Amino acid sequence: MDAKLIVDEVRLTPILISDPPLLNTQGVHQPHTPRLVVEVVTRGGVSGLGETYGDGVYLDIAQPLAEALSGRSVADVNGLFALTAETADTVGTEDSRVDASGLRGVRTADKLRLSVVSAFETACLDALGRTLGLPVHALLGGKVRDEVEYSAYLFYKWAGTDDWGAALDPAGIVAQARRFDREYGFRSFKLKGGVFEPEREIAAVRALADAFPGRPLRLDPNGAWSVETSLAVARELEDVLEYLEDPASGTAAMAEIAARTDVPLATNMCVTTFEEVPEAFAAGAVRIVLCDHHYWGGLHRTRELAALCRTYGVGLSMHSNTHLGISLAAMTQVAATLPGLHHACDTHYPWQTEDVVTPRPVFRAGRLTVSDAPGLGVDLDREALATLHERWLADEGTLRDRDDAAAMRRAHPNWAPTRW
Repeated sequence: MDAKLIVDEVRLTPILISDPPLLNTQGVHQPHTPRLVVEVVTRGGVSGLGETYGDGVYLDIAQPLAEALSGRSVADVNGLFALTAETADTVGTEDSRVDASGLRGVRTADKLRLSVVSAFETACLDALGRTLGLPVHALLGGKVRDEVEYSAYLFYKWAGTDDWGAALDPAGIVAQARRFDREYGFRSFKLKGGVFEPEREIAAVRALADAFPGRPLRLDPNGAWSVETSLAVARELEDVLEYLEDPASGTAAMAEIAARTDVPLATNMCVTTFEEVPEAFAAGAVRIVLCDHHYWGGLHRTRELAALCRTYGVGLSMHSNTHLGISLAAMTQVAATLPGLHHACDTHYPWQTEDVVTPRPVFRAGRLTVSDAPGLGVDLDREALATLHERWLADEGTLRDRDDAAAMRRAHPNWAPTRW
């Protein structure tokens, strides 16, 4: 075994990043969101980077895995799954209908572990690529495109400390979209719905269609609607929607909707693990799956999902969470290798004013150029990392676990999620 590829140490740095008051069916984003930066350092002196959710349950899994990884090869990414199963405690085993930190459907211990493994796998691949002088996409089989297209992510939001202002009506959503178009060149737009009554969100999508004729539009209420409401919205917007994402919760409801509308249904809630694929595909519940390497356990497993989708004739897009530049680089590297990726990828990144990589990625015409530099193609800004870690240390525990509902109730004590 090449000594240069042996893991010497793993550094875990939990951080809190600024986040604007974006609204969703589970509440509102807190002023700061936890993330975890993983550094895998080899005996050859090379450091690889990974990033994932930073809530306490993820840290509980990451810490023993970090200790166990020392002495192993960064090339042994398949071994991470067994190693995690050996080291992880039974934390986060309770299931809940929605995990507010990702709005990803039922949360299980296995999903938590996969989200941690994803950061370690990415860090190992980054270190391996840097050592071999190869970009991560070459380690995944090679790129099939030189640029990856991303979609603007539109949110209803409150006015905050950012310079975006409030967006609580169709005019505000259109103004938001115009800025995304002007500053980043995004060609498609996705609205996070499930916040207001469906008629209000239909009006917002219609306003977008009028302002940007012919552009791909998406609407995602995160399972907040009944089957009948979902069908009513689909009828109203069937001529303008590229796809409707998770209008109702669960595979059975999605299958019923899919059978009664021609509007393509997409998901990142009812299909987030391989175990959920057979039922959803057999029932025809979805026509597009939004992959996410944080959910599926890394970049290699994202490619396995893409192969399944090609086999069954299911389309592929890419989900986004409140991520920084490390995750964005990983998304771009794996997206570059997926031949069936025919929809622009989601990204929260333009909403984030802080980062731990330098220089910041730059969108041009709504696209990112795929880096051919060794590894992920991003470098760690250690000063920025230290600053954001100090914020995490200074927090008394109120923000270390993301809770959109609690954040909403601080402003509206009697608030509860609404289902239409």
